[in-house]
Amino acid sequence: MKTLRLPLAVLAGVAATAHAPAAEPAAPPQYVVISFDGAGPIGQWERSRALARETGAHFTYFLSCVYLLTPQTKTLYQPPGMKPGRSNVGFAESRDDVAARLSEIWAARGEGHDIGSHACGHFDGKDWSAADWTAEFDAFRRILRDAWTINGIDGEPEGWRAFATSGVAGFRAPYLSTGKALDAALAANGFRYDASGVSRGPVEPVERGGLARFSLPLIPEGPKARPIIAMDYNLYVRHSGGVEEPDSEGAFEQRAYAAFRDAFDKEYGGGRTPLQLGFHFTLMNDAAYWRALERFARETCGKPDVRCVSYAELADAIFPRATSAVGGAD
Repeated sequence: MKTLRLPLAVLAGVAATAHAPAAEPAAPPQYVVISFDGAGPIGQWERSRALARETGAHFTYFLSCVYLLTPQTKTLYQPPGMKPGRSNVGFAESRDDVAARLSEIWAARGEGHDIGSHACGHFDGKDWSAADWTAEFDAFRRILRDAWTINGIDGEPEGWRAFATSGVAGFRAPYLSTGKALDAALAANGFRYDASGVSRGPVEPVERGGLARFSLPLIPEGPKARPIIAMDYNLYVRHSGGVEEPDSEGAFEQRAYAAFRDAFDKEYGGGRTPLQLGFHFTLMNDAAYWRALERFARETCGKPDVRCVSYAELADAIFPRATSAVGGAD
């Protein structure tokens, strides 16, 4: 029998490989989710989409359906237990305003953004029944589906109705006000995820009751690092008592930016738990919080191991399965 003789260099390489330490596992990507509640003013649609194109981010827009109704068509919405035409956040200014918003929604969807539901009239539904919530979801789907026709607007794109009835996968409750009745209604109405939670800090999403569950975290903020929900409105209330103040020296912007960046750095250099940040289309305190957001996104979303994604994309990444969305038409 012949003996296989390997060159010394090969033998040395084999020996080195045998004793080499195992390669460190690759760190998971750092997910960042940026979302907007209400999705009303056209200027903020344009500004956010421009930021997304610049940074490669995808956002979630939680739409309030009353912004697809005008003062002339508002009675087509009836909140649970109230008279038709009521809303805590008003309605669209005009038919042209609705037309521009519909175009923005469709363009954002085409760019890979996620359109979620923020219900319609921005009411606190903590005491609503599951039937009340179902009625609100039905109103959202119907008004979104028929918005072009309701307002006499030409140019409804092909695929709009399919999107409106089965393409809205996620929900965030107004005021982040939740309860067992809402949970039951979300599951019954086929939602893929709920982003209405609040957590003590960044936490991993969980899947419960057939839904992916996301929570805005409490993050340290300000000179004393006091915890605050990572949302612009909460910063607005803390910084100025919920009263508009000019941010002439950029103090509000800098505090918000520092809070966002510190929360990101902690996760990015640690366990890489997804970081969720929430905003509105209202430019509070001289747009301080939007400017902070823009600085943050420009600095972080372009990193090779950071993924600035929508809630729908994160749900699919963490809980992969066949696409599930709201189904059924009125």
